Amino acid sequence: MLADFLEYDFLRHTFLTGLLIGIIAPLLGTFIVVRRLSLIADALSHVTLAGIAFGLFMDKKFALGIAPLYSGMGFSVLGSIFIEQLRGVYKAYQELAIPIILSGGVGLSVIFIALADGFNTELFNYLFGSVSAVSQMDFYSILGISIIIILLIGLFYKELVTLSFDEEHAVVSGIHSKQIHLLFIVLTALVIAASIRVVGVLLVSSLMTLPVAASMRIARGFKQMIAFSIVFGELAVIIGLITGYYFSIPPGGTIVVVSIIILLLSIGMKRFSYTSRKRRLTHGTE
Repeated sequence: MLADFLEYDFLRHTFLTGLLIGIIAPLLGTFIVVRRLSLIADALSHVTLAGIAFGLFMDKKFALGIAPLYSGMGFSVLGSIFIEQLRGVYKAYQELAIPIILSGGVGLSVIFIALADGFNTELFNYLFGSVSAVSQMDFYSILGISIIIILLIGLFYKELVTLSFDEEHAVVSGIHSKQIHLLFIVLTALVIAASIRVVGVLLVSSLMTLPVAASMRIARGFKQMIAFSIVFGELAVIIGLITGYYFSIPPGGTIVVVSIIILLLSIGMKRFSYTSRKRRLTHGTE
C-alpha cells in the first residue's frame, strides 16, 4: 500500500482524511458519551443520509451540480438545530427530540433515494465508506472542518466539561448553556458529515462511541479518556483503511470491527487487572 500511497493522490487524500476523522470523531464523541447523548449521532447520520440522497436526486433530475457531501452537511446542521428546538419544546422529555429527528431522516432518505432511482455505487460508498471516494476538495473541506472543531473545543473546553458533568452548576455559574449546547450539537453534525466519506453514514456513530467506550475502561480521568479515545480511533481508522484496501471492502465495516476488538481488549484488560488486584489482596490478608 505504501507504493500506491505515494503514487495515487486519492489514496493520500483518503488516508489523511482518515487521520483527521480519527481525531475529531472520538474527541467530540467523548463529550457525547459523557452527556448520555450517544443516540444523537445515529439521528444526525440518518439526517445526513437524507441530505446526500437529496443532493443525488437534484443532480440527477436537474443537473444542478450539488455535491452530496455538502447537501448532507447542510441537512445535518439543520437536523441538529431542529433537535435543539425540540428539546426546548419537550422540556420534560428532551430525549424525545432524537427519535423524532431520526425518524424524519429515515423517511426523507427513503423518499429521496426512490426519487433518485434507487441505490447506485455512489450512494453505496456514502453508506459504508470508500477508500477511493475522497477527492482533493473533500479533503480540504474536511481539513477546514477539523481545524474549526479543534479550535472551538479548545476555546470552550471548560464550558463543555462543566455542562457535561453538571448542567445545573454550569447555569448557576453564568455559562450560556443554550448557546454552548447549540454549538456542541452543530459541531457534532459537522463531524458526522465530515466522516461519511471514509466511515460511511450508517457506521459513523460507531467511530464516535466505540473508542470512547474502550477508553472509559482504562482511563483515570477525563483528559486521559479523551487521549485514549483519540489513540483508539486512530488505530481503528489506520488498520481499517489498510485492511479495507487489501481486501477490497468498504473501510467503514473494517474500522468498526477493529474498534470492537479494541473495546473487547480494553474490557479484558480491566477484568484481568481487577482479578490480579483481588488475588494480591487475598494473598496479602492471608
